[in-house]
Amino acid sequence: MLLCIDCGNTNTVFSVWNGEEFAATWRIATDHRRTADEYFVWLSTLMTLRGLVLPITDTIISSTVPRVVFNLRVLCNRYFDCRPLVVGKPECALPVAPRVDQGTTVGPDRLVNTVAGFDRHGGDLIVVDFGTATTFDVIDTDGAYIGGVIAPGVNLSLEALHMAAAALPHVDVTRPQAAIGTNTVACIQSGVFWGYIGLVEGIVRQIRIERDRPMRVIATGGLAPLFDQGFDLFDAVDDDLTMHGLVLIHRFNQEGGHAQ
Repeated sequence: MLLCIDCGNTNTVFSVWNGEEFAATWRIATDHRRTADEYFVWLSTLMTLRGLVLPITDTIISSTVPRVVFNLRVLCNRYFDCRPLVVGKPECALPVAPRVDQGTTVGPDRLVNTVAGFDRHGGDLIVVDFGTATTFDVIDTDGAYIGGVIAPGVNLSLEALHMAAAALPHVDVTRPQAAIGTNTVACIQSGVFWGYIGLVEGIVRQIRIERDRPMRVIATGGLAPLFDQGFDLFDAVDDDLTMHGLVLIHRFNQEGGHAQ
């Protein structure tokens, strides 16, 4: 079985791929202090509860938090007796190399979303990922990542507002009943919700102008469904896009692929 690990700034997701489907998926808060032993105790307990008795034979990691990678590598080496494939490292090949400014390092999560987005939805694509940051990844006709946009994430914006303005409470993001709030909480929720609707619409519109062609828009990330409530923002919402990309990249490297 293949263990896919997607480490983001806020959460780390572990998914077990049995060759046909994801047998199980678990989420844990990202913490660079967590040791390989702690990961294994947590993960092995959950695998036992799900009745997953087949051994992990391969692992692949995508991490936007460099300090976490070491302990994840130790986890794979010590407990699964395998060397993990790490997206973004020279030994991890991609089906199509990104086309960006020389010397630019592209986030592993963006590379993985590009591979998965192209496989499922084709080229001329914009992938909007609602994570700690809200990212827009632009995919060319041949599946190459050619750049994008990074904006503050929804929850990050709420936290910053709460921290910077002592009188404003911390609120959960949700779709407000009306744009005009009649209390403080409703005002904040309206500002964040409608603000991000406008942000997505504006950035997508500008990308389409610059590309001068139709561009499909795919959303992923935990908050994607929130912004897909009757609006014509996305052509599709793809919940497991990142994990699908990790499976594809692992398969590509197992087959000895070389980037185009």
